[in-house]
Amino acid sequence: MNQSIDASRIPELQEIVALALDEARHAGADQASAGVSLAKGLNVSVRLGEVETLEYQRDRSLGITVYFRQAKGSASSADLRPEAIRAMVAKACAIARHTARDEFAGLADEHELARDIPELSLFHPWDISPEQSIELARSCEAAGLAVDKRLTNSEGASVSTHQGVSVYGNSHGFLHGFPSTSHSISCALLAQVDADMQRDYWYSAARNPATLENVQSIGRRAAERTVARLGARQIATQRAPVLFAPELARGFWRHLIGAIHGSSQYRKSSFLLDAAGTQVLPSFVQMQERPHLLSALASSPYDDEGVTTRDRDLVRDGVLQGYVLGSYSARKLGLRTTGNAGGIHNLLVSSGPDAPDQAALLARMGEGFYVTELMGQGVNGVTGDYSRGAMGFWVSGGQLTYAVHEVTIAGNLLQMYRDVVAVGSDIDTQGTIHTGSVLVDGITIAGA
Repeated sequence: MNQSIDASRIPELQEIVALALDEARHAGADQASAGVSLAKGLNVSVRLGEVETLEYQRDRSLGITVYFRQAKGSASSADLRPEAIRAMVAKACAIARHTARDEFAGLADEHELARDIPELSLFHPWDISPEQSIELARSCEAAGLAVDKRLTNSEGASVSTHQGVSVYGNSHGFLHGFPSTSHSISCALLAQVDADMQRDYWYSAARNPATLENVQSIGRRAAERTVARLGARQIATQRAPVLFAPELARGFWRHLIGAIHGSSQYRKSSFLLDAAGTQVLPSFVQMQERPHLLSALASSPYDDEGVTTRDRDLVRDGVLQGYVLGSYSARKLGLRTTGNAGGIHNLLVSSGPDAPDQAALLARMGEGFYVTELMGQGVNGVTGDYSRGAMGFWVSGGQLTYAVHEVTIAGNLLQMYRDVVAVGSDIDTQGTIHTGSVLVDGITIAGA
């Protein structure tokens, strides 16, 4: 049997999905959808030059959802043999027969499904052995520890590589699949002077291993970030501008996406309830979803329901253009699916062609707090109240002056979004949301 995890497995997986759907049809289901995936991965971590973990995974899974007059049942299995598939379908059907009907349940409408599937360059396997992975992790950590003698310890360096192939099909005749990969390298170090101990990290993630950052530069970046935190102090409670580093700005925008998600809207549990068509950000801010970027980590030709993913403006000139919807939430709201079952695909946040770089943002801020780490989960999605522990650097005269820790930043997201001053050109593309640093005016900083 073919043991590879690549596009060559798609015909085999399509047969498995087709069998599951056929079994559901014979059992009397009005509609059904099924998805199957195969995946393998290698994870290596090294601490102080010694191997801490060496993990190899090989997984497979199959799931089916059936509808009997809008009563829903689901089941899953890791056994892909025909008899196991039949048993799984029978369980899903039994569940559906004991479930209440939901007038909004069912497959995505047939005309919404993807028909022309673009090639998005999502599959770039990394031909690397465990021994090579270990050496890369060691080199990464060693490069970091060599930067400064105050780097006295390490949480380790890791190398991960994963590849998989999945197929989704439903009773509307949709049956497609594609392979994908993801890879990452990371390093976390500790520095100490007397009783002052600080930690920081750096990482790189990509679908294509050729575009990963060099392991030595990852280690050095982790080292520089860690050493820069030494001597961290508290600051007095005050109200001041706050600049979120790009990797943290992703989370800042993720709260907005959560608030305009279909489930938050129909449950009326959002601080941006019924906000479509209203000004939620300054007029210079644009948010564009671009699901077909080649090799991007969140690219996909279709969503979890097989619906075509399309380019769209989510925020134009600061005005919210719509919500993030799958077919169920769209029906609940009397709207059309946006192809976002399973989430958004490459959200690009920008402030136009003249976006400032980080140095210009610091100069514009003058004095304030540059945040490089957030802690805690103090965000209320219903009210927008925001309160999180933070670490970073105090900025004075447009320059980083000293490290700051043990403070809390607090406000309300509705006002914080209105108070965005700029989005930087230092864009981080290592996630679902592509954004630069975000400068927000006048946030409460609770310190000493």
